[in-house]
Amino acid sequence: MTAHLIRGAQLVDGSRADIRLEARRITAVGSGLDTAGATVVDADGLIALPGLVDLHTHLREPGSEESETVLTGSRAAAAGGFTAVNAMANSSPVADTAGVVEQVQALGDDAGYVTVRPIGAVSQGLQGTHLSEIGAMATSRAKVRVFSDDGSCVADPLLMRRALEYIKGFGGVLAQHAQEPRLTIGAQMNEGRLSSELGLAGWPAVAEEAIIARDVLLADHVGARLHVCHVSTAGSVEVIRWAKSRGIDVTAEVTPHHLVLTEDLIAGVDGAPGYDARYKVNPPLRSREDVDALRAALADGTIDIVATDHAPHTAEAKCCEWPAAANGMVGLESALSVVHAAVVESGQLGWADVARVLSEAPARIGQVDGHGRGIAEGAPAELTLYDPAVVREFSVDDLAGQSQNSPYLGMRLPGRVVATFHQGYPTVLDGRLTDAGTVAARAAAARAASA
Repeated sequence: MTAHLIRGAQLVDGSRADIRLEARRITAVGSGLDTAGATVVDADGLIALPGLVDLHTHLREPGSEESETVLTGSRAAAAGGFTAVNAMANSSPVADTAGVVEQVQALGDDAGYVTVRPIGAVSQGLQGTHLSEIGAMATSRAKVRVFSDDGSCVADPLLMRRALEYIKGFGGVLAQHAQEPRLTIGAQMNEGRLSSELGLAGWPAVAEEAIIARDVLLADHVGARLHVCHVSTAGSVEVIRWAKSRGIDVTAEVTPHHLVLTEDLIAGVDGAPGYDARYKVNPPLRSREDVDALRAALADGTIDIVATDHAPHTAEAKCCEWPAAANGMVGLESALSVVHAAVVESGQLGWADVARVLSEAPARIGQVDGHGRGIAEGAPAELTLYDPAVVREFSVDDLAGQSQNSPYLGMRLPGRVVATFHQGYPTVLDGRLTDAGTVAARAAAARAASA
């Protein structure tokens, strides 16, 4: 495989270095490295980050390929600087058997843009009544280690306990979508003054907080690992902070959109029309106070990671009246820029922290081998080059996936991904995606070399 020499990149500690990639590894990091036999990539002014890892991606395949496929979602991920994604189980059929998770992983391997790690369903068909084939998925070729009914809450406390006990046996983690269903029947947006003014049924914060409180106690009782998906309220932060202070084995994520967007967008601001379904998401956009609490919790480590909850939908599912519109936003292509805007420009996080919350910690929590290692000699050649000086108006041209339901269209965002390297080969170079055939061939060669 072709060697690459990245020249003059800024590392997350502020120093500058050359980085040589060869045979799927970082073979040297230093100054004035020999360029012989290597394709040189000029990284002057660029930050080198370990390849980003998303613990919460909806790839839609199998079953909803009109919204996204493993290939198109992988391309979106690479464009956003990601080298690994964890694919949620709410496909059709649901990823609740060994056969489905192996299919998803194989599609990701063939596409070659990122490592695709399937997440297995907790319950059969996401119905919340009977456990899925957890053991079979864990021992399958996909070696599933994260299980979630995301999109639905595991609401039955007995089923939740049994799942935690089962997954504990092989060191897995249960990722909970915290939503008490009886408190959110017909919910359309965050419950509060604005929901009353707009006449929309409210989604109360306590519906999230009550499930998190229950589940951290169950996890403590069982001695199992719990991960809380898309935390969205200040109260949830306090519950998680309390649980961690007690030594309970809980981790948590926040999405980019919950770090920047607020419920006011639903009413329309700065002349924009209201009821724009691009802003309809579950859990809903919350208040400015919640956003501030989430940013602070990410900065102090109460929230461990940023995860995109990339949720592609067709135009028909979004371009309709608010109550009928689907929940969800695409977020892979914009995540790094949104985190940059939300917490780096504010001074709450530095670039080493960004590497931690977008690469190192999600790889550790999700047990994604070969990722999140940092940029050092001998580490896997998974890295991203990012230009922090650019300011751009985010547009459909920045979207590499199949759907366009981004809440950031028309917004000015800082930074852009210039290059992404996966297994040592470029999936993005000079800001452009490498063509699918070339990437697939390089992925096949990498698999053959490691066989």
